[in-house]
Amino acid sequence: MPRGAWSDKRERQYEHIKEGLLERGTGEERAEEIAARTVNKERARHGEAMEASRSSIQDLSSGRRGGLRSHRGSGGPTYDQLRNEAKERGIKGRSRMNKEQLEKVLSR
Repeated sequence: MPRGAWSDKRERQYEHIKEGLLERGTGEERAEEIAARTVNKERARHGEAMEASRSSIQDLSSGRRGGLRSHRGSGGPTYDQLRNEAKERGIKGRSRMNKEQLEKVLSR
């Protein structure tokens, strides 16, 4: 974390994000990386950074994106995971089924 480059507000933001991630079971290194990236993106969006990527400026803000995704959950198992489970159970026609059909057949 570049301590000299960030304001006190950004330092607090970094610590808050990092602590929240650690409480949710994210590893120390990963939590630091995510927190730093989030803070740097916010700095870019607010014109505090010397350089900013196009995605940092044009993408949804991290707060808005988190709010939009917070109630969806993980989305459940992937299509490949469902197809493999169907294969293990010996379900015929699984390769022609979409995710929704596989979930139904597997009673999810």
